[in-house]
Amino acid sequence: MSKREIYEAKAEELVLPLVEANNFELVDVEYVKEAGTWYLRIYIDKEGGININDCELVSRAFSEILDKEDPIEDAYILEVSSPGLGRPLKKDKDFQRNLGEEVEVRTYKPINKQKEFVGLLDAWDKESVTLQLESGEMLTIARADIALIRQYIEF
Repeated sequence: MSKREIYEAKAEELVLPLVEANNFELVDVEYVKEAGTWYLRIYIDKEGGININDCELVSRAFSEILDKEDPIEDAYILEVSSPGLGRPLKKDKDFQRNLGEEVEVRTYKPINKQKEFVGLLDAWDKESVTLQLESGEMLTIARADIALIRQYIEF
């Protein structure tokens, strides 16, 4: 496991009880470096959506836990936010929630001369995702080939 993965796993372990105690859903935890600064991002959600007060509540309480536990060696900025509309599908519960819904998939390499697909999420497992395309054709894509999968939002 990389340092990033270890920090994300430890942060998830520490924040999960806090998030669940407030009846929120922990959507994702990421530890990333942007423009030379490390960020620990906690994405939370709830039925009806997250607001700024929810984020502040989790941020303040989790800051105290992080100060006490001190699981991350580097200096970093803690951010707690909503995952937003275009959040990627990562966990089984994300796929389950979107089963039968329209999703957008972007692949690392072309499949049939195409790297972007929109279709109904028909099935998924650890290895692959199956879409029903508008034409009715079923397309199975290896998860390793997927750069991004998220709910399709038409603008």
